[in-house]
Amino acid sequence: MFKNLYSKIAVFFIAILLIITAITGGMLYFFLGDFVTEEKEIALINAGDNVNWLLKNYTDYINNPLTPEFLHVLFLNNLYENIELISKDIEASIWIVSKEGDIIAIANESYLDKSVMRKLMNDSGKLRLPDERQYGKKVMQDGQVIKEIGDFYGLFKDTGISWLTIEIPHIYNDKIHGAVYLAKRTPEINRARLTVFKFYIISIGIAVVISILFVYIFSLRITKPLKLINNAAKQIANGEFTKRLDIKSEDEIGQLANSFNNMASALESLEEMRRGFIANVSHELRTPMTSINGFIEGILDGTIPQEKQKEYLSIVSDETKRLSRLTNDLLDLARMESGELKLTFVSFDINELIRRCIIKLENLIIKKNIEIEANFYEEATIVYADKDSIERVLLNLLHNAIKFIHDGGQIKIETAKLKAKVLISVEDNGTGIDSEEIAFIWDRFYKSDKSRSKDKMGTRLGLAIVKNIINEHGQEISVESEVGKGTVFSFSLKLSKEFENDI
Repeated sequence: MFKNLYSKIAVFFIAILLIITAITGGMLYFFLGDFVTEEKEIALINAGDNVNWLLKNYTDYINNPLTPEFLHVLFLNNLYENIELISKDIEASIWIVSKEGDIIAIANESYLDKSVMRKLMNDSGKLRLPDERQYGKKVMQDGQVIKEIGDFYGLFKDTGISWLTIEIPHIYNDKIHGAVYLAKRTPEINRARLTVFKFYIISIGIAVVISILFVYIFSLRITKPLKLINNAAKQIANGEFTKRLDIKSEDEIGQLANSFNNMASALESLEEMRRGFIANVSHELRTPMTSINGFIEGILDGTIPQEKQKEYLSIVSDETKRLSRLTNDLLDLARMESGELKLTFVSFDINELIRRCIIKLENLIIKKNIEIEANFYEEATIVYADKDSIERVLLNLLHNAIKFIHDGGQIKIETAKLKAKVLISVEDNGTGIDSEEIAFIWDRFYKSDKSRSKDKMGTRLGLAIVKNIINEHGQEISVESEVGKGTVFSFSLKLSKEFENDI
């Protein structure tokens, strides 16, 4: 049921909605009960105060010597009628009780059950509160307003429900003469709470239905692009690197789609590079192997005469060595790109290493009558790097300069301090590189001078290896070139701390 993302999102949001609704409903039901009860208590107390005010006015009338006695009964009847109206208005029973517990009057008597009236009727046929606790000291002597919820000391026990009873003392001329009692059934109080809660449940039901609809739409908006991304990923896994996503949203899903498209483009480029690499390797291996095979077969079948066999065996030897260099360079490049090639950093004199590299290439330099100019920052410039790999970088750059320079040309090598680094540059005045090709010279097997004959000694992996070595050092290498004027390769190395402190 919950295998797809849509169902998980929908269930998650609906569960959160129901939990919030349940918590809110419970708190509303609880606090609403207190609020409604408090409101009813206030209404009963206000009604009791009104009754007290009527009793005070009645007492003032009958105590006034100017009031005729025949009006006393009229005023009393009017008093009872007003109290009856108040009682029905608040839907409660109102009793006027003396200090001794005698009930002088009951308003809205029909509101009370017969079992209650039987308990209020004493043996002499008069109405009276049956338990002294019901007209106790607090209200009749101390003048406190009493609020009680329950059966009122057994008076309402036979009704089977709880009652709210308010006892308000009647004070006249600073003396307590009795009390006004107001009794109301608590289920009627709760009915208001239930009515409000019912409307709340209806509102929540409508809200849940609308929320589920919105969750459905929202989930689809999330899951639909994710499904597209998932399907595209499967196609990419099957080798369809041209697949792209058309998702225009600017949120995280849109960013994910853009990242996916970028990844697909990178994979497509990588696949093209891989195919090109395989094709180049196949070509580079096939050519010398064909030559070797042809020459050996010519020697074996006698096509090549005895006096020329040594010459052709020398060519076979050169091709074999080139194959060996190509294989070693490929393995080294693979180790570099996979991070398996470990560098050993030491402090050494970069100027001395440049001198050694020039000496190693002395035969090629003399053969082309090349002038070497060396400008060093100091007699000894100490750097912190892997000595063997930097020697390989220098030999590659110098060999490239020699290969593309004319006879009698010039190569200039310089070292210069740049903050905490040393900048090494190798400059030649050779054929140069076209500006459109500079970006590709670091690629494997790339050959900038396509008009030149095949380089019998090179593997066309030198600059790719140089780039990887400098990257592994965390440094930078750059090239500037102009066709017909020459090329400058520059790379940086970290200065040794000891040398940095000395200068």
